[in-house]
Amino acid sequence: MAAMARVSSGLAYPERFYAAAAYAGFDGSPDSSTKGVSSKFSNDGALLLYALYQQATVGPCKIRKPRSWSPVEQSKWTSWNGLGNMASTEAMRLFVKILEEEDPGWYSRASNFVSEPAVQVEKNNDTIAEPVTENGIVLLETKTIHAENGNLSEPQDKDVVSEGFGTVGVYDQWVAPPISGPRPKARYEHGAAVIDDKMYIFGGNHNGRYLSDLQALDLRSWTWSKVEVKTAGEASQVQVAPFAGHSLIPWEGNKLISVGGHTKDPAETMQVKVFDLPARTWSTLKTYGKPPLSRGGHSVTLAGTSLVIFGGQDANRSLLNDLHILDLETMTWDEMGTLGVPPSPRSDHAAAVHAERYLLIFGGGSHATCFNDLHVLDLQTMEWSRPTQQGEIPSPRAGHAGVTVGENWFITGGGNNKSGVSETVVLNMSTLGWSIVTTVQGRVPLASEGLSLVLCSYNSEDILVSFGGYNGRYSNEVNVLKPSHKSTLQSKMMETPVPDSVSAVQNATNATRDLESETVTGQEGNIREISVDNIESEPMVSKVEETSERLLAALKAEKEELESSLSKEKLQTLQLKQDLTDAEARNTDLYKELQSVRGQLAADQSRCFKLEVDVAELKQKLQSLESLKKELELLQRQKAASEQALNEKRRQSSGGVWGWIAGTPPDQQDDA
Repeated sequence: MAAMARVSSGLAYPERFYAAAAYAGFDGSPDSSTKGVSSKFSNDGALLLYALYQQATVGPCKIRKPRSWSPVEQSKWTSWNGLGNMASTEAMRLFVKILEEEDPGWYSRASNFVSEPAVQVEKNNDTIAEPVTENGIVLLETKTIHAENGNLSEPQDKDVVSEGFGTVGVYDQWVAPPISGPRPKARYEHGAAVIDDKMYIFGGNHNGRYLSDLQALDLRSWTWSKVEVKTAGEASQVQVAPFAGHSLIPWEGNKLISVGGHTKDPAETMQVKVFDLPARTWSTLKTYGKPPLSRGGHSVTLAGTSLVIFGGQDANRSLLNDLHILDLETMTWDEMGTLGVPPSPRSDHAAAVHAERYLLIFGGGSHATCFNDLHVLDLQTMEWSRPTQQGEIPSPRAGHAGVTVGENWFITGGGNNKSGVSETVVLNMSTLGWSIVTTVQGRVPLASEGLSLVLCSYNSEDILVSFGGYNGRYSNEVNVLKPSHKSTLQSKMMETPVPDSVSAVQNATNATRDLESETVTGQEGNIREISVDNIESEPMVSKVEETSERLLAALKAEKEELESSLSKEKLQTLQLKQDLTDAEARNTDLYKELQSVRGQLAADQSRCFKLEVDVAELKQKLQSLESLKKELELLQRQKAASEQALNEKRRQSSGGVWGWIAGTPPDQQDDA
């Protein structure tokens, strides 16, 4: 008897939310937000989890604001009330996502709170059911696959064919190719790119943990292998941290560029990493200019030699709708100012470039809702527009993936806060017409958020390759779709009927042929009947002529009206041109005046500078004069003292007995 293995299939919502709430300490009691929660998380994290739990279980906040003397209750009320009318399903998903960010290993430690369904899988059994056709769609019933390296492959749902890929001749259907080698860990929000017949997968999110491994799938042999990265040995080499929500872009034929993404310790600005395939080393790309804020869930699109980055969500969970361009030739960042109305702030949208000029943004989500709007940015005029979509417009979604094949943009996957999106759609970027390529049934990886989609060539045919995703359980499945001929991928809803004028020409041709046939038969009675018919048809012809004249008159009147409107528009255009010329002339005069003022200001500044130099020199001279004056006063005092001492000495030396005997007065003695 074959051995049986018990494996966990993961929890879907809302069971996953309730398991997370129980693990976090929210047991439904009034004080559950303060028992066991604050000890596990920061105050801000605990408040946000409380608000999301209340929003998911109770609904929008409708209670009155508590009194000011209770700061804790007031903070809880403020946090809950700030969520507004957020849907309960969105609150559940955000609760689990924030818990995964705060405590990445919660799911593995939540065995006491999680009661998962068990799936009995028969090991060492490689039986695959035969494909059948149902309503023109190739289907495959559930199959059982043996465990590989301890990782059990989950049962496949319907609508995914699994057999030798080279033998499948169907187009526009998803196919599961025969995969070999050690499969990567299941994940979503990873990056994917194709270089030299290999699809590279980097990073992602698994059970709340960010990943940093680099995996490669050989698209010729469909074999997985892990890319062994060399450890950092030089200053330019780095050890890459785990990322999720980033973008992976092929570059120069042998390099991979990873742009942005969420990480445990985010930097202030967006980081750009480069992996050198021959050297098998990571390095940080040195850029110039002002880089964007750090973010994840953004879109990165290659337009010529530039990367166009739009939207996303920053490290503080704030949604963005800014536009930045990184020139890969100069490695310079530019934040672009745009005209028109840009898309609302969003993340997890899809983007594509058409004709190297137009950037298309479709879908995405905010904290409360998902979108299905289409926005177009002209990269030459940098003006946003929202064109009218044709055909069957896809439903709102976020977390979907897209890839272009010629002028067709294929989009698959995504979610709408309720379930995964099951249809794969295509947009003709020239006509803006949508059509549905195929639809899958059941909870399969193709109906997931955060999956990847790349374009590659197999047996000289374009194929789409999807990997991973999350729809309540993480996936590491690979699926392939062969699109039909590019020229026939227009929407069936866009097929236009044959114009009336064409039908009229065909009818007239048939009537002429009938008339010629009757003339060739040459019977006189038939010719007379035709003549009579022509005579009787003259009133009808006159009526048709009158109708034609009225239509012609109406067309002439409409033409005159249009010409009049055109003349007015031309006059307005001329007036605007004249106003523009006058404005340019005024601008020129103002510029000249500004230049004159600048010249005068420069001259005044020069004079001021010279005066400042003169003042400084005078100050120095004044200081030297003061010192000389002090020295002069000192010398004068010294001279006076010297003279006084000399006079005193003279008086003493000229007096005495002899002077007294001679009777010479002292004054005379001094004079002598």
